[in-house]
Amino acid sequence: MRKIRVFCIASLLLLTSTALSQDRGFGAGIILGEPTGISLKSWLQPTKAFDVAVAWSFEGENSFTLHADYLNHNFGLIRVEKGRLPFYYGIGGRIKFEGDGAEGDDDPRVGVRVPLGLAYLVENVTLDLFVELAPILDLVPETEFRVHAAIGARYFF
Repeated sequence: MRKIRVFCIASLLLLTSTALSQDRGFGAGIILGEPTGISLKSWLQPTKAFDVAVAWSFEGENSFTLHADYLNHNFGLIRVEKGRLPFYYGIGGRIKFEGDGAEGDDDPRVGVRVPLGLAYLVENVTLDLFVELAPILDLVPETEFRVHAAIGARYFF
């Protein structure tokens, strides 16, 4: 009887962990839009996460770009029947490498990002789907304002 109880409790914990795993752990997937590439997310606390994208930018000159953001999630703002739909916002930075590295090419662009988005955490699946807008203020080599938009998906391990 004790073995059955231990098995039931362990199974319940495992199922609960799987159902909620998008708001903890590490996820990897894709981001499409501006930029387009690989998206990674790591949960630090139940409402706080860190995300990174290693991507290609098609804005202006095609270029390699990296961004990293610290995100806060509000799980109570939007209620859905299945899964969860937190609104998130944060602050981060980005670096964009333009040109082919030949002499005279543009310097890298360095800026501040303020991502705003929605992330749908699929019920009973370790997957999130997201859409975001990110106002960016480039500071180097010159000050310039722009807004990026993207959608994506990540699988959580």
